[in-house]
Order: sequence, then structure tokens, then C-alpha cells
Amino acid sequence: MKTRSEKLKRLVAVQRHLERMAESELAETARQRGVLAETIDVVADAMGSAHPMHRIFSGHYASQLGRLAQKDQMLLGIQQVHEARMMRERAKGDRFEENMKDARLAEDREAADNSILDLIDQHLSTAPRV
Repeated sequence: MKTRSEKLKRLVAVQRHLERMAESELAETARQRGVLAETIDVVADAMGSAHPMHRIFSGHYASQLGRLAQKDQMLLGIQQVHEARMMRERAKGDRFEENMKDARLAEDREAADNSILDLIDQHLSTAPRV
């Protein structure tokens, strides 16, 4: 039979795993935004280039830059959602961990009380009766 602290320990482990998953999703979104920022820089440089080939495609570059900016805004929103989720999962894990520590202290206290009561019972059972 599992104690309350053991059950909470399992919940803490699960919650920490959920937290790591949220961190991973946040890191992936940040990576995607980094790649997108590099692409935006390349397109912006091409738009400002004096090369005749780039001047021909300036309209295409402008529309592509608009789409990239929209995608960046979308990824920013997703990143904020992931950040909030990660913080929420971390807070849950911290609460579970605190509850686990409290439960463990209560169990240790109960075990100590029971051992003292056992000692008292032993002492009383071996004491000479008058």
C-alpha cells in the first residue's frame, strides 16, 4: 500500500515530465522564430540590394516579407502560450513537491509517535504490578 507521500512523489515526477515537454515545445518555437528571423533578414537584404536581378523581384520580396512577418507574429503568440504553459506546469510541480514534503513530514512524525507509543506499551507491560 502506497503512502500519500509516495503517491505525491509520482505526481511530482509526472508533473516535471510535463514541464520538460512544455520547455521543449517552447525551445522548438524559439528555434523556429530564429530561423524565420534569419529568413526575414535575407529577404530584407535582397530587397535593399542594388543587384539588377533583385530589383526585378522586389514586388515578390515585399509580399514574401509580409507573409514572413505574419508568420513571426503567429509564432510569437504560440511562444507566449508555451511560456505560460511552462510556468503553469512548473507551479503545479512546485505545489505537488511541497505537498509531498509535508506528507512525508507527517508520515515521519506519525511513525515516531507510534514508536514512542510502542515503547510506552512495552515499558508498561514489563513493569511490576503492585
